[in-house]
Amino acid sequence: MKKKTKILIVRSSYNDTSKIFESASNRLLDYKNVTFSTKSVSGAFEIPVAISKNINKFDGFIAIGSIIKGETPNFNFISEAITHGIMNLTIAHKKPIGNAILTCLNKDQATERYEKGKEAVEAVISVLDDQKR
Repeated sequence: MKKKTKILIVRSSYNDTSKIFESASNRLLDYKNVTFSTKSVSGAFEIPVAISKNINKFDGFIAIGSIIKGETPNFNFISEAITHGIMNLTIAHKKPIGNAILTCLNKDQATERYEKGKEAVEAVISVLDDQKR
């Protein structure tokens, strides 16, 4: 019997991520040999640590968040730190992490990019499929 692929969606509750999550979870449901769980964290900055704590329990991860630029450079620092954290985990543990963390200048841009959840799922599944070959 084939082992099911286990995916963890780590989702920030700061800013509205419901449509990105819906896009990702609906796409995951299309894969018959995939199961997934969800973990919520306060903000996008906490996503890498939540993935790190669960790195040995899952085959792949989907990071979902929304960072909208404000009046300070905090947007740049947070975005870069998260991206580096995710990339470091991916390389160190050789596990795919789909990045569906939106970095937008305003809420309208975020609304236009809700399908990033689906795209992150497809990227992770593609990498996992390549590893099986």
